[in-house]
Amino acid sequence: MNSSFSAKSNRNASARSVTAGCPSRSAERGVHKAVEQLVDILFSNLRQLFPASVSTALKTPRDEAAAKRQWIAAFVENSITSKQQLSAGMKRARASGSPFWPSPGEFIQWCKRDDYSAVGLPDEDELYDMVMKYCARRGLYETPEKYPWKTNADYWMVTGLYSTMRAQGLTEQELRVKCRGELGKMAVRIRSGEQIPAPRVQLEKFYVPVSNEKPLNHVAHLKALIKSKRSSSWPKWHSSFRRLRSRSRPGR
Repeated sequence: MNSSFSAKSNRNASARSVTAGCPSRSAERGVHKAVEQLVDILFSNLRQLFPASVSTALKTPRDEAAAKRQWIAAFVENSITSKQQLSAGMKRARASGSPFWPSPGEFIQWCKRDDYSAVGLPDEDELYDMVMKYCARRGLYETPEKYPWKTNADYWMVTGLYSTMRAQGLTEQELRVKCRGELGKMAVRIRSGEQIPAPRVQLEKFYVPVSNEKPLNHVAHLKALIKSKRSSSWPKWHSSFRRLRSRSRPGR
């Protein structure tokens, strides 16, 4: 009786699990289907813009099918799912002046640049240049808040990136990656209807958490230095003490 009831319960649980999973799988298939159609349209347009690259990048139907799979995956991972985004990317493609077929990553950035512009944000290159300009000119102003910011979003992104760059010693490439992340987060905030607050005084971050290994290595290095100094100064100190002691003895 118990085993029969248990088996029935397991079957019911499995059925509920499958039923619950169906909508998400269906939605996922819908997204992939829409993106597949976008990629088909895109490849048709790119063929006209970059005819010379077709003979090298897409020599055979098999090559084209493999390329499309990569583009579909890249679009889904980066949320490129609308014709408006595709149109923005094509606009950049037409103005690129390059004879070469763009990579998926390059085209995705073209799509996103107009996405940022639509919410009043700079693109990645512009934000990087803004950080560099702020580095060069921040000393001319009493506080970061008095710097001539165009928007509240610019203030929060640039000052945040500047502090991170100084604290972590970022390279140019690392800073550009951080710019991309900041733009993405700020775009989400603006699209959600959030009012970006005005500039306000912030405490500069002097401490950045690190792993235990780094401070322990530093402590070990300091101990070694102290030990070395003690061992080198001991003979000189000891001989001086003996001379002083001998002079202070009676009858000497």
